[in-house]
Amino acid sequence: MSAPDPLLADQLAAASGRRTDRRLVASNALRRSLTFALFVVALAGLYTLYKALGQALDDSQLDWWFIGDYLPRSDDRNMPPILDILREFGESRRAGGKTIGRSTLDGAVFTLREAAVGFAIGAFVGIVIAIALVRAPIVERAVLPWVIVSQTIPLIAIAPIIVIWGRSNFDFLPWEWQDWMSVSLIAVYLTFFPVAVNGIRGLKSADSAAHELMDSYAASWGQTLWRLRLPASLPYLFPALKIAGTASVVGAIVGEISGGVRGGLGRLILDYAGTYTTGPERLYVSVIGAAVLGLVVVGIITVAERIVLGRRGQVAR
Repeated sequence: MSAPDPLLADQLAAASGRRTDRRLVASNALRRSLTFALFVVALAGLYTLYKALGQALDDSQLDWWFIGDYLPRSDDRNMPPILDILREFGESRRAGGKTIGRSTLDGAVFTLREAAVGFAIGAFVGIVIAIALVRAPIVERAVLPWVIVSQTIPLIAIAPIIVIWGRSNFDFLPWEWQDWMSVSLIAVYLTFFPVAVNGIRGLKSADSAAHELMDSYAASWGQTLWRLRLPASLPYLFPALKIAGTASVVGAIVGEISGGVRGGLGRLILDYAGTYTTGPERLYVSVIGAAVLGLVVVGIITVAERIVLGRRGQVAR
């Protein structure tokens, strides 16, 4: 019996390893999905239990200090039953009109567009700032505190300013400036900061021996940046991108509310809050839509993280 071909044996071993990796990835994804589903069910159970407990104690009476006084009351106006909230997805505000669920989906798509544009620009700006600050340590010491201070400005205060500024000062552009673009700028404001801060850490994370090796090759600063610093920063950048992704959604929603921009989840939340006394379930539906949108954004970035870092054999920091 002849010995097996070593090359064929290596190929079979590699194929077996890839199949094992795919099964492991699928198993982990299934386990995390089940864990998340159990978390949602447990949250719904706690919500229902709290509501039942409050109604059993008659929290309309103000004698109970823990429910109806410090904690929310459990009547149907403050805490509508979960089944009523789910049923509201299929209801419409007017006969023949779109259902609340469809309106929420359309609003989520509109907000996602604003958030995606803001996220892309903010991530790019954050990386550029990180590179500039790492390149010039003196600038880092002078500018970084102001970058941090910039995040203390209330977003709800600057959002109307940016929307009004966009309406009256961008006439020189070859395209018509629209309000959703101003909302994207508001999302940029929240997005660039975590990317810049984690980018600085990531760009400085490369091993000193690797820097010495690049120096021995007489590599320029740009070559070191492209071939060493940026690849080393990826495990630090992806966690920042997840934070930035959720922040871009929050920034877009707050920008829509503050600037009065129609079409997105922010405006829906504002409209449904105005009719809360007659239909509190609608506000809950819009909030659920915002939460799901944030999860979708984080999920997309997580998939990208696994693909990019997995191929490079890196692990997120």
